[in-house]
Amino acid sequence: MAAPILRRGFPGGRWALVWIHGGCRHRNGAPTGPTHGSTRGRSSVAQQSLQTAQKPRKGEHKWETVVGLEVHAQISSNSKLFSGSKVCFAAPPNSLVSFFDASLPGTLPVLNRRCVEAAVMTGLALNCRINKKSLFDRKHYFYADLPAGYQITQQRLPIAAQGSLKYSICTGQRRSQMVTKTVRIKQIQLEQDSGKSLHDDLRCQTLVDLNRAGVGLLEVVLEPDLCCGEEAATVVRELQLILQALGASQANMAEGQLRVDANISVHHPGEPLGVRTEVKNLNSIRFLAKAIDYEIQRQISELENGGEILNETRSFDHKLGCTVPMRDKEGEQDYRFMPEPNLPPLVLYDTSCLPAGADPQQVINIDRIRDSLPELPSVTRDRLVGEYGMLPEHSFVLLNEVGLLEFFQNVMKETRAEPKKVTNWVLNTFLGYLKQQNLAVSESPVTPSALAELLNLLDRKVISSSAAKQVFGELCKAEGKTATQIVSEQRLELMQDREELERLCHATMDEHPQVVMDMKGGNPRAINKLIGLVRRASLSRADPTVIKEILERKLSP
Repeated sequence: MAAPILRRGFPGGRWALVWIHGGCRHRNGAPTGPTHGSTRGRSSVAQQSLQTAQKPRKGEHKWETVVGLEVHAQISSNSKLFSGSKVCFAAPPNSLVSFFDASLPGTLPVLNRRCVEAAVMTGLALNCRINKKSLFDRKHYFYADLPAGYQITQQRLPIAAQGSLKYSICTGQRRSQMVTKTVRIKQIQLEQDSGKSLHDDLRCQTLVDLNRAGVGLLEVVLEPDLCCGEEAATVVRELQLILQALGASQANMAEGQLRVDANISVHHPGEPLGVRTEVKNLNSIRFLAKAIDYEIQRQISELENGGEILNETRSFDHKLGCTVPMRDKEGEQDYRFMPEPNLPPLVLYDTSCLPAGADPQQVINIDRIRDSLPELPSVTRDRLVGEYGMLPEHSFVLLNEVGLLEFFQNVMKETRAEPKKVTNWVLNTFLGYLKQQNLAVSESPVTPSALAELLNLLDRKVISSSAAKQVFGELCKAEGKTATQIVSEQRLELMQDREELERLCHATMDEHPQVVMDMKGGNPRAINKLIGLVRRASLSRADPTVIKEILERKLSP
């Protein structure tokens, strides 16, 4: 994986039919995602480019967009791919560098078993063919953060190939329909990460930290089956969930553990594929979607104005909201691939060809790894739908929000409320509060036990729905009070005395004779108004269902 060179002054499957409308492209005229065409906060240059792209030519020509991804995931391992150096994020610069990592003469690579097992697990989870024999290659390029002048990777014969990944997106005007699609996996290969270059413009110098040099990476190469930023973002999020479920990678994009390169081109239907550009090192799912959508519009605008697309590498400037050029695109001849002479072929086994008397610690058994695979996200979603009767889109939200599924399951363990009601409270009330306050699930002041207690009170009809919302608001203040204490202190219990409710309904009817007449006259809204008046008189402590029953009985002929 080549590290970018930053210039001073600068802050390829299935084809998809698109229209020039801005934002995400439309497959066969049907929208596949929300528009990402807002130009707020962009420079005048970026705005001009987007606005030009959104203006269709006379006759509104159609375009096909081709998007392919290369995803680099840092393997969860205590040591690096070919050395015993420790892997630790945010360690002091150059404190985790072995002689091999620094490429001192005479040092040799020793393959990390854990990294190989992680690659096999990922390949199996992505329906890949696991190659029992794979090879390592040297990929040459010369940057300060690559001491050896080459990267050890698997270009010719990777560890896994020919897989597939299913993902689902929302369609329709209300985005309420889930459509499942498939993207093909070309290959999965093991490779080294590079070091990190830190550019100090004030001092006109570049500092190099080699702590990351040699860390094991999984490069997942996807075929160009995608058509817009939304699809790419959905695929990467699904892959992220799979890697986390497997334990193959923590896939924390904020810490650089998951980085994406996007290859993008556009062309007219029936014409040869267009020249592609590569947008490098996208470390946010949101930025990935924005970068792809912007680059599609930029290329369309450039072509429609008589320009040409250069085969180049670009980066995404999130502050300007646009892509900027980095360097010309390297070809395979530029990297001068050659076999890695210091590593023999990597040989894997399955049960049918396992050598007799082989030491399990010295060989890797594909079938044994397959049998130990954990529950994958797609299976978890199906289980949630079947076990709790929730909508498929709700299961996606529970998995996509970090920590939300565990929170939901802990609430379910401690409450007798119906799963549908728990789902509604977790996804709407609880998650809505977190979004409003910009909090993660782990930062929530409301614990699963506290929410479960509140839902139990609601389920036993101790409090009304409106009172429950009020109690939830008090729980969010994190004052250490339980839901029961809050209900007791603020006298939010529903009135249980039937005779008192009867007197309250009678008094309300006497005070509002016109509403009573409207109800007797057949006005359907009158009963709701009377219920509201009774609840107001009871300080919202009267159960609406009981009130309605009493009123209908009193007013029946």
